[in-house]
Amino acid sequence: MKLVYAIVNNDDSHSVAVSLTKAGFSATKLASTGGFLMSGNTTFLICAEDDKINEIIEIIKKKSHRRKQFVPSATSYGIGTYTSIPVEVSVGGATIFVTNIEHFEKV
Repeated sequence: MKLVYAIVNNDDSHSVAVSLTKAGFSATKLASTGGFLMSGNTTFLICAEDDKINEIIEIIKKKSHRRKQFVPSATSYGIGTYTSIPVEVSVGGATIFVTNIEHFEKV
């Protein structure tokens, strides 16, 4: 058995959840926040047999999209002079971790 931790942008979390459910997988959803942009994410916890892990990862890949976003960036022009310049960054997609599980039980 494996446990998949998938951190997905909130914009994609609904389509990921629906697709996982349609494929017969149960997932626990946790609200989370990214450290760089401090934006909302959803962390999915999915426990499955080893031979199902690639299917889960493919579903998440298909439903998690990278996109460009502008964020403010403070730039210094001397002592006490700052301006905010928007910087384009890539957001979205998914970060996926897979770990071994010794014991799994639903009660």
